[in-house]
This record gives sequence, structure tokens and C-alpha cells, in this order.
Amino acid sequence: MTGTSERPSGDRFSDERRGERPDGERSSGERFGGERSSGERSDGQRFGGERFGGREQRPSGGQRGERPARGGQWGARAGGDRRDGGRRPPARPTVDLPRQVAYEAVAAVHRDDAYANLVLPLLLRDAGLFGRDAAFATELTYGTLRHLGTLDAILGDAAGRDVQRIDPPVRDALRLGAYQLLHTRVPAHAAVSSTVDLVKSVGAGATGFANAVLREVAGRDADAWVAKLAPSAETDPIGHLALAYSHPQWIVRAFAEALGGDLGETTRLLIEDNERPPVHLCARPGLADPAELADEAGGAPGAFSPYAVYLSGGAPGDLPTLAQGRAHVQDEGSQLVANALAVAPLDGPDGRWLDLCAGPGGKSGLLGALAAQRDARLTAVEVSEHRARLVEQATRGLPVSVLNIDGRTVGADPKLPEAHFDRVLVDAPCTGLGSLRRRPESRWRRQPSDLPPLTRLQRELLAAALRATRPGGLVAYVTCSPHTVETHVTVTEAARRSGVPVDFVDARPLLPAGMPGLGDGPTVQLWPHRHGTDAMFLAMLRRT
Repeated sequence: MTGTSERPSGDRFSDERRGERPDGERSSGERFGGERSSGERSDGQRFGGERFGGREQRPSGGQRGERPARGGQWGARAGGDRRDGGRRPPARPTVDLPRQVAYEAVAAVHRDDAYANLVLPLLLRDAGLFGRDAAFATELTYGTLRHLGTLDAILGDAAGRDVQRIDPPVRDALRLGAYQLLHTRVPAHAAVSSTVDLVKSVGAGATGFANAVLREVAGRDADAWVAKLAPSAETDPIGHLALAYSHPQWIVRAFAEALGGDLGETTRLLIEDNERPPVHLCARPGLADPAELADEAGGAPGAFSPYAVYLSGGAPGDLPTLAQGRAHVQDEGSQLVANALAVAPLDGPDGRWLDLCAGPGGKSGLLGALAAQRDARLTAVEVSEHRARLVEQATRGLPVSVLNIDGRTVGADPKLPEAHFDRVLVDAPCTGLGSLRRRPESRWRRQPSDLPPLTRLQRELLAAALRATRPGGLVAYVTCSPHTVETHVTVTEAARRSGVPVDFVDARPLLPAGMPGLGDGPTVQLWPHRHGTDAMFLAMLRRT
């Protein structure tokens, strides 16, 4: 990487000028390589192109999507009255649209607690970006959010101050610039100059500061910065991995514990977390053929799930099969754990199925399609009214009844009687640490303090599911997190406290034969670096 490490003399750098949170939607996917809401929390897709070198697009006056942006205008010069003897005020810089869109997305995440998978597609649409420009904006957005921790450490060192002392608009622009310098093939001069232009539009008094900081960043490549700033791998291995691979230390520690203390495998997991995830489609059984869907989408059949299709890029919502409700976007791991409940051997009646935490509906869609083939009916429970509507949309035409109630009311609500259901899924709310590839901002939002209320809710839901299950029936407990407190501890404690006699069923035979790395049982933990899926956990219990 080229660049200089010049610093101004005197004071380190001049001061810069000050310048519907989503309801926890668990879906995530990508459009043009970025994530968008797709109907299942651990789903995603990516744009199939290579990493882009920063093709710039300067819009013409009539380009669709041209509108004022916060702190500036997309491709437009600032107007205003002549108030200084007839001279026009200085023109605002022209910022190319892909970088402007990426900035707006990153700023919305940090300013408004927005979710990138929800806000970015809207920004791309409003700006009229498609193809390579949309892919470049997406790369900048998700790459910056994934590498945020390391970028902030580097920027803090380069600036000689904590990044929290840098005004938020300038800080987000610098993050985008540092990402381009350290993780893309954008030439250093282009990354610096385009970022300085962006800073001019959001904090004009900070341009000299931004230029100096970015030149300092450009003086080292990413590995050299890690070597300078990361703690010693020998004396502080968790701290080293956290900075080197941009994860909070508590998450790195949780991953290492779940992987038996194997730091080499933990490293591979962290690396995979920072890669763009592929899109997985689910061809609904009885409604779509996976091979035909793969041909339609230009993809390939999945490695493990009999319903999975891998896409190489594009916008899956444009596919007729998805538009017709015969398939949906869903991570292969989510397909596997839902299918495991459906294929587990069961004695006695098998017509009453229950999804106790159904929103936004991906697993309900798969289970509903399977139920239709077996003359069964699924009851889908969702406490959020908005998410219950999403479940209704996702299961339209299937033998599914949606209840907008709290799943913990089993036995107290006549719609959820005790000892009634044959197969029950508890896809419990969790930290989502298993889907950080698709929800990169989550790693910085989640805190250890989130665990106690979540694990209490998980235990209550699992206990309710056990009450709802008839003797001999099955309960699948699923989380999209490998944290041992949300997996083994929750299951063990809930089973012990429920007052309902249960046995653990070995879940490994319920997954495809030959699937590697499933552990010693009876529970199963899937991993991005082992299986190419989100880190889904599955425990299968039989009420005795």
C-alpha cells in the first residue's frame, strides 16, 4: 500500500468541526451483496462480483435518487442566496454516489441504531444504484461495520485521540476511508481524496484533520497496524484475536469456550465472520424443486439441506419462485435444524405441530410446507404484532394458524393447551452471535449484560414448550448463538426446572449423513467455518 505518514508540527492535528429502530427483526439477507430483510433471521446473500476498486459515478442533474443528504447533497453543488457582494458561496464537494450511500448507511447505524440490512437497500434504491456501484457501496458498508473495532483502534492511534472524541459524522467518514485503505484495492490517493471530499460535505472544518489522519493510516498496511496495536498473542491471546479480527473480547472468549479452548479454530471462526456470507435459498418441499430453483437462480444445490440452493449473487426477490411463495431466503443451518424436528422418529399421532417463537416466519414456512405433505397442521405463535403479520405473509397458502400471543402462556391460554402438540420448535430469542456475518453491527451492540434477561426468557419458553408437548412428543430447542450460557446451560436448567420428565435425543442422526464436525452429541452446534452455515445450536428433547 502506498501513502505517507506525514504529521503536522505543533498540535497533533487541527480540531474538526462539530457538526423506526427496527423491532429486532431476525431476518437478514443481501441485495447487491448487502443484507436486507428476508423473512428469516439467519439468512443472507451476497453480490457475486469481485471486490471493486472504487468506480465512481457522478450523477447528472436528472438522475433518479438525487436528493439532499444529511450534511450535504448527492452530486449537487450547494446553492443559497448571494450575501457577499454578489459572490456565490463556496461550492460543496461532489461526493460520488456509492461512497455517499455507504456513508449514509453507516451513519444511520450509529446515529439511529438502524440495521444495515434494512436501511441499505432503501438507500440503494433511492440513489438509483445498481450493479457494480451498488456492490461497491455494499462492500464499503458491511466491510466498515465488520472491521469497526480494529478501524477505530487504528484511527485513534493515527489521530492521537480516542475516536469517541471525533465528531460522529467525521468519524464515520474516516472509518469508510480507513476501510478502503486497508481492505480494498482502491488506490490510496483515491481513498484519501474521496474521503476528504466526503468530510467536506459533513464537517467542512475537519478536512485538514481528515487528510492528515488518513495519510497516517495509509503509512502501514492492515497487518502492520495489527502488529503495532494488538496485545501480545502469547500473553493476551484473547485481546490479540479481538483486535486482529475485529470482535469484542467477550465474544472472542465465548467463541473460544464453545470451541473447547481451541484458539486456532477460534481464529478460523473469526476470519469466517468477517467474510461476506453467501445467499441460501430454501425450496419449499412440495412446492419447488431445488434443482429447478438452482437453474432458475443460476445457483447450485446446497451441500447439506435437501432444500437448499446457493446463489452466487443478484437479488433473490426478483426470482419468480420466491415471488410466488414457493421458496424463501433462509440460511442452510436454519433449514437443517427445522428439518431435524420434522424427521425425528415419533410414536403415536403426528398431526399437531407448534412453532412457539415463529417471527418472522422462515422456519414456519419450511415446517408448514412439510406439514402439508403429511396431513399435519402447524400453529405458529408470535408475541409481536408486526412479526406475526410477517409470519402470516410467509406461510400464506400453507396449513398454518398464526397466533399473536405470548408463547409462555401455555396452559393459561386456551389456544395453547398443555400436553397437546406432537412436535414443538422453540427458536428462542438470543444474542444472535451465530449470525455476525450477516448482522455485523450486532457484534458492537450486544453486551454481556444482555445475557441474563435473554437466558431467563429462553428457559421460560423452553419450559412452556415442554408443557405444550404431549407425552412421547418432541421439542427442538434452537438458538442462533454458540454461547454456552444460551445453549447447554439454558437447556439443562430449563429441563431440570420444568417439572416435566424429558430425555435428550441424539440430534446428530437427524442431520444429513456424513456431515462433519457435529461433535459428541446429543446436541449439535453448527459453525460458519465448519459447515458454511450460521452458528445454529440444536437440542432435541422427548417428553417421557
